[in-house]
Amino acid sequence: MVWEVLQEAIDRRVKAAGTDRLDVLDTGGGTGNFAVPVARLGHRVTVVDPSPNALFALERRAAEAGVADRVRGVQGDINGLFDVVDRGGYDAVLCHGVLEYVDDPADGLRNAVAALRPGGSLSLLAAGLGGAVLARALAGHFGEARQALGDPDGRWGAGDPVPRRFTADQLTELVAGAGAEVSAVHGVRVFADLVPGVLVDTEPGALDALLKLEAAAAELAAFHSVATQLHVLGEKRA
Repeated sequence: MVWEVLQEAIDRRVKAAGTDRLDVLDTGGGTGNFAVPVARLGHRVTVVDPSPNALFALERRAAEAGVADRVRGVQGDINGLFDVVDRGGYDAVLCHGVLEYVDDPADGLRNAVAALRPGGSLSLLAAGLGGAVLARALAGHFGEARQALGDPDGRWGAGDPVPRRFTADQLTELVAGAGAEVSAVHGVRVFADLVPGVLVDTEPGALDALLKLEAAAAELAAFHSVATQLHVLGEKRA
């Protein structure tokens, strides 16, 4: 679902910019889960990631996909973004799974927006608080669910592998504070992480029906509070 929404946003940006080839920045893009498909659309993609191993895998993946000439990997992170890329040089910036791990999410997001050209598109994907609370409660870990609910970072305990989670309101406030207008918010994996895998694997048509349900619920604000992840689309103010 995130890919479909992102592709639509890129198509809109192509029309607005009047060019067939955009400059796209993927912060924390790792091995190219999004960068390579974006490059397949004909766009130039720069991936900034702190892991040399991830960037090596990105290079190999881009070569196998036949888009090595359109994908560039650079070692760095979002806090020092302008040490490795140009400010205001991109038509679209992807910030997926990054804000959970940086020391200052607001500062990191300001850098992401500052990398955009005026009118450029921001795609932000981050862990949702409500989904974690619901998952811990349904697993019978009620104390951990309550801990996550009251923790400033949305963590359920010392063993929680995710350093920080967000509500939809927190993410939209961060986007607005960074200088972008929020155009859409989507809940991601509202049901998928709660449905037993054996049901999806064995019931004919179950997977297709689940995907359709996810798509139908994604834009409904009532389900944002229980989504495992939240996806925010923004546009940099002119």
